[in-house]
Amino acid sequence: MDRDLTNSQPQQDRWGKLPRTDHDEVFLEGPRSRREELLRLMRITGEFLRGFRALHFVGPCVTVFGSARFGEEHHCYPIARATARGLSQAGFTIMTGGGPGMMEAANRGARDAGGPSIGCNIELPMEQHPNAYLDRFIEFKYFFVRKVMLLKYSVAFVIMPGGFGTLDEVFETLVLMQTRKIHAFPIVIMGRDYWSPLEKFLRDTLIPTKAIDANDLRFFHATDEPEEAVAYITSVVTRGFGQDWATRRLNPQRLLGERAVAPAPH
Repeated sequence: MDRDLTNSQPQQDRWGKLPRTDHDEVFLEGPRSRREELLRLMRITGEFLRGFRALHFVGPCVTVFGSARFGEEHHCYPIARATARGLSQAGFTIMTGGGPGMMEAANRGARDAGGPSIGCNIELPMEQHPNAYLDRFIEFKYFFVRKVMLLKYSVAFVIMPGGFGTLDEVFETLVLMQTRKIHAFPIVIMGRDYWSPLEKFLRDTLIPTKAIDANDLRFFHATDEPEEAVAYITSVVTRGFGQDWATRRLNPQRLLGERAVAPAPH
């Protein structure tokens, strides 16, 4: 559970490619037989259904995106932990990708506060394992199913330093907001020194060339102060969802095998 995943390299074939996983790669490589496509569609539907059942009663979530490679020694680890702790105390459920690094820091912060802590992991060749601070852990085979779950149950997002995966999650969220496919939920960027080159690119290149509008940056709130991040998210969510957002939760039906998330004891 605690081993260093950054040094765990997947076995490569003689062409330098990762092993086939029979999930996203096979699904996206082109048309297959009708029978195979139907069976795959059933598996994807089953994965969606499993995610819906696991997450339907978790309450309003704040999803924290960030790298699995930046561990406890990174200066943003305590920032992520403190921010998640404050958000949990404010009534939010903390959701991450469930892995190590920045995700672990956020789930750990939720555990510090005695609040619910959720992980939506993705099955990868490098065998990313769940961190030790999760009350509920759901593993997905398909990236796009996992991303839907991280978005569907969230009312705000916190972006910690990360790589391709974090950028993918951030920009997909922004596209959905820009095109009004989802609400303009609050997005807090943390680790300002890390993200400042990206912010400069957005302001100095994309806006002047009219690739985006200056108004599109309204989605962001940048800070390295956990208290400010918590206050901003709580304020925006309260304006958008009403004063009772923290208590407005669905009740599971025991006859259907449904259950709420029970935070682990300290």
